[in-house]
Amino acid sequence: MSDEYLSAMRDDFKKVTDDFKRDLATIRTGRATPQLLDAVQVQVQSYGATMPLNQIASISAPDARLLVINPWDKGTLADIEKAIQSSGLGFNPMSDGQIIRVPIPALTGERRQEMVKSVKKLLEDHRVAARHVRREYNELFKDLKNSRDITEDELKANLEIVQKATDDSIAALEKIGADKEKEVLEV
Repeated sequence: MSDEYLSAMRDDFKKVTDDFKRDLATIRTGRATPQLLDAVQVQVQSYGATMPLNQIASISAPDARLLVINPWDKGTLADIEKAIQSSGLGFNPMSDGQIIRVPIPALTGERRQEMVKSVKKLLEDHRVAARHVRREYNELFKDLKNSRDITEDELKANLEIVQKATDDSIAALEKIGADKEKEVLEV
């Protein structure tokens, strides 16, 4: 029975790590990546709905300083341009009637420090999420012990496994965060 819970716990820690990686992909470094525009929501007038940009257009990064957006419906070009300009990302899209080019300006030293702060905040949020997973499984195993489904020795062993998994998860998060900080500060 404990093995099923431990397997589920490992999956939960993996989800925390994967979520952290996904969130970090939206933080701008010196290079252009399509994930920079993941948070952009487009108010499409012709559809009468708000949709994520990546659902109405393909986004590519042909070089390190340029994103190219190719909308599937050319009628949404103006809506996409407007959404990118109002997104707060500091990008100035240019349309030629078929595609939208988004030049990625170089980051200033001050902007890089702001990005590092964002990375640190995300790291702390995900550390808290990992600790929440630990607390959840510690409580689960204590409940199993109280209902006499596991012994005191099994409880102690499981709590040690949970703590080790938590430590490993937090160490992995910190390494990923440090790598991202280094990437952001790279000129």
